[in-house]
Amino acid sequence: MKKVYIIMGGRSFLGVENGIYRHIPAEILGARTLEHLLRKAKGQMDTEEIDGILAGNGVGGGGNIARLMMLEAGLPQKIPAVTVDGQCGSGLEALGMAGARIKSGMGNLYIAGGFESSSTAPRRKYRDNHPDYQAMGGEDAYYQVAKFAPGSHRDTAMLEGAERTALEEGITREMLNPWVLRSHSLASRAQEEHLLNDVAWEVIPHCHRDEGIRQRMSQRLLNRLPCVLKDGQVTTAGNACLTNDGAAFLALASQEYCQSTGCEPWAELEDMASLGGNPSESPRMAVEAVEALLKKRGMTEADIDIFECNEAFAVIDELFARRFPTSVEKYNILGGALAYGHPYGASGGIIALHAIEALRKVHGTYAICSIAAAGGLGTAILLKRC
Repeated sequence: MKKVYIIMGGRSFLGVENGIYRHIPAEILGARTLEHLLRKAKGQMDTEEIDGILAGNGVGGGGNIARLMMLEAGLPQKIPAVTVDGQCGSGLEALGMAGARIKSGMGNLYIAGGFESSSTAPRRKYRDNHPDYQAMGGEDAYYQVAKFAPGSHRDTAMLEGAERTALEEGITREMLNPWVLRSHSLASRAQEEHLLNDVAWEVIPHCHRDEGIRQRMSQRLLNRLPCVLKDGQVTTAGNACLTNDGAAFLALASQEYCQSTGCEPWAELEDMASLGGNPSESPRMAVEAVEALLKKRGMTEADIDIFECNEAFAVIDELFARRFPTSVEKYNILGGALAYGHPYGASGGIIALHAIEALRKVHGTYAICSIAAAGGLGTAILLKRC
């Protein structure tokens, strides 16, 4: 099996829904980010040698939007592009799929990651011949969140999963507030110290900051926030991430390609683990995926220098701390999605980039990136800094 290296990568600054990118379609935001990556990689990577593009997208218009995005970026038409829809896990799955192609010898150079626009996502509705047409409200009813499991279809399914998991584990909102404050504090520090300057880019003019970070997030504000679910006890707009716009891409190459071009890789993508669980409690799967990958590799948490989990909900942070109590100081050290946001299809690429930067900061070797996805799925990858 061939080795797989990440040789370059970057992301757009992240906007909140109806914020800085409110009029920018997903394919345009993705295209501008991809163009920026290719400009940065000039001299290290030949566009003509790209074997394919695998890009995650969860709420776009469909129709292989990755191909549309690639053509908007002006890449050669001969390059194939495929959209990966694993919802929240799309970007990380795209990285794993690109890595598997290189490992198996199917290609030497791929671009993988994802892009998303909650601001311009199309409105969706059932046709009148669908069994769920009346249950969803009929002719005038639209939905935002896809159906992830058999049974009733509700836009609040993911929020309900976080709430259910918290209640079953005896987690209160008071336990989650410190995680929210920590995430914003660490993200604010990373912003102030320019720790992500190499991988966070202004790809649209005048959009030059991550919009979701709140330097003045406070305990008092968190205490005042109402629960987002009727009769809810735990989940609030503070301990659940916002909906966002953003894009992130990484270039993956074989060892042979790196040697032939002389490029110096950032990290090796060593392994990946994916598994399924209870669709009604999907936040659990971020931690389950970490454990599965450690077991697969015969490693322990002590072997890992950085853990980067997509904290779509603060309940994921609490679950991680309970499962890996000695690794909290190695966890999301640049802040997480509670601060930066969660542009579904792009989030896997974002956490991979953050993990690589975090490894550089601590002079570490191994990082695990993990994400929980709708439908009860978990995906994790193992990175080794070069």
